[in-house]
Amino acid sequence: MYDYIKGRVTRVTPEYLVIEQQGIGWQIFAPNPYSFGTEELQVFLHHHVREDAMLLFGFPSLEQRELFRKLISVSGIGPKGALAILASGQPQHVIEAIEREDESYLVKFPGVGKKTARQMILDLKGKLAEFFGDPFADHEETGLLSADDNELEEAMLALGALGYSEREINKVKPKLKDLDLNTEAYMKKALQLLLKQN
Repeated sequence: MYDYIKGRVTRVTPEYLVIEQQGIGWQIFAPNPYSFGTEELQVFLHHHVREDAMLLFGFPSLEQRELFRKLISVSGIGPKGALAILASGQPQHVIEAIEREDESYLVKFPGVGKKTARQMILDLKGKLAEFFGDPFADHEETGLLSADDNELEEAMLALGALGYSEREINKVKPKLKDLDLNTEAYMKKALQLLLKQN
C-alpha cells in the first residue's frame, strides 16, 4: 500500500521514529531508529496489518525492506524478530549464515531458537542472492559525539526494545562505557558484541 515516505524526523525513540510530512507525524518502527539522523530523508515502508493494529516499518534502503519481508515470511519470525535481525547492521552476515546453514550464528538473535533457525535456512537458502553487495556495505560512522551517558542509555533501551534480555544487555554495557560514540554507533558496537557471545 505504501512504498516510501519523504519527510523530516521530528522524534526518535528506542523503538520507532516519527517523520513529519505535510503536517502529519508518521510513527515508523525501524531496526535502529537512531541510524536515520534528523534531517529530511526518504524511508522505505512496509505496511503491516494485524487484527489489533496497523503498523508502519521503515528502512533506509529498498533492499533492507525486501530482506525484512523475506524474514517475516518465515514461520516463527514476526516483525519484531525481523527488526532485531536487521538491527545488527550486518544483514550480509545473516544472509551468509543462511547460505552456509550456520544455525549457531542465527540462534544468537532474540526470539530465534534452533527450530526457527532451521526454518529460516529451509525457507530462504538460495533465495537471497539479490541482497549481496553494496546496499549493506558498512556505513562509516561519522560525527561521533562526546561521551554522554544519555546516548549509551538510549542504545541500551533500543536493545531492550529489540528483545534482548537485561542480562544480555548488562553483559555488554561495561565494554561500552569508556567509548566516545553516538547512539547509533553504541547500538552497532553492542550488537556486534552480543552476536560474538557464546
